[in-house]
Amino acid sequence: MSVVIEQLRVPVIVAPMAGGGSTPELVAAVVAAGGFGFTPGGYLAAEALAEQIVRTSALTDGRYGVNLFVPGTNARPDLADYTRRVAAEAAKVGAEPGEPRWEDDQYPAKLEIVLAQRVPVVSFTFGLPSAADVGRLHAAGTEIVATVTTPAEAQHAAQLGVDALAVQGFEAGAHRGTLTDDGVSPGGGEEFGLLALIRLVTAVTDLPVIAAGGLVYGADVAAVLTAGAVAAQLGTAFLRCPEAGTSATHRAALAAGGRRTAITRAFTGRPARGLVNRFLTENTADAPVGYPQVHHLTRPMRAAAAKAGETDLVHLWAGQTYSLADEVPAAELVARLDQEARQAIERVSRRFG
Repeated sequence: MSVVIEQLRVPVIVAPMAGGGSTPELVAAVVAAGGFGFTPGGYLAAEALAEQIVRTSALTDGRYGVNLFVPGTNARPDLADYTRRVAAEAAKVGAEPGEPRWEDDQYPAKLEIVLAQRVPVVSFTFGLPSAADVGRLHAAGTEIVATVTTPAEAQHAAQLGVDALAVQGFEAGAHRGTLTDDGVSPGGGEEFGLLALIRLVTAVTDLPVIAAGGLVYGADVAAVLTAGAVAAQLGTAFLRCPEAGTSATHRAALAAGGRRTAITRAFTGRPARGLVNRFLTENTADAPVGYPQVHHLTRPMRAAAAKAGETDLVHLWAGQTYSLADEVPAAELVARLDQEARQAIERVSRRFG
């Protein structure tokens, strides 16, 4: 049982948005408003994560979590043709392709940091910790949340002894939390909507479920709680908050609306949902399976494009309901979600009264 998550005053969690979206200030604002938040460890150097943990812990009085990317195996994809494509696009914003290298995101060092800091809750994405590491984390008093996208993944995580599941529907923005990327489709195989996935997961395990994917209103929070979740995890809904580290280019695209979203490997080599732009459209069909190699290959292009305000060459991660998200302070958003959820529950109660 996840004691930390199930005792929240407001059952709202700000998702770990790696790459700059999440900040200690964003997590702190949500925690102060009665919710919870994860600081992302992905993409950061181990030393930088340690600094983020210290700052986040201080701002939240120790009520926070950390998310780690679990490294996969080095599949050594053939990227010769894709490198040429990226080079041609990168030149348009004065950049060169990056080195398409594999690395483990300094996962072992980061794991030691969260153990040493006795982080209250640690969530894992792209894979699961080893059984030995589960034991070490529990011995340190840390609760473990596994990100899953299918009932089979949920069963695997439950057998490992995790404390809760972050159940991610296909509506979610940014990277899919699949334990493996089999290359079958941009979504990595069969995809489940959030409500269907909650039902399927709770049918095979009694672990507490954190629901994620396309949630933007308080009524959405009420819906997933009614369906069996103990909390709702929102990412895209917080991207336009002033406390978020969202780039100006990304913010402008979210505010403008008018674009559909799609799942693609074009930017990182792993399936992720973002706003459709030219690079996504022209490269999704042929994008190779190869994370983090493709991530490193396109990173200089994406950084230069974001700086230049060139939306066609940057990843614009967003969930399917992004156009409904507002630009409001995080604490105000949490309070509104809480009020809307209570009103929705009361309205439904009257309907069945």
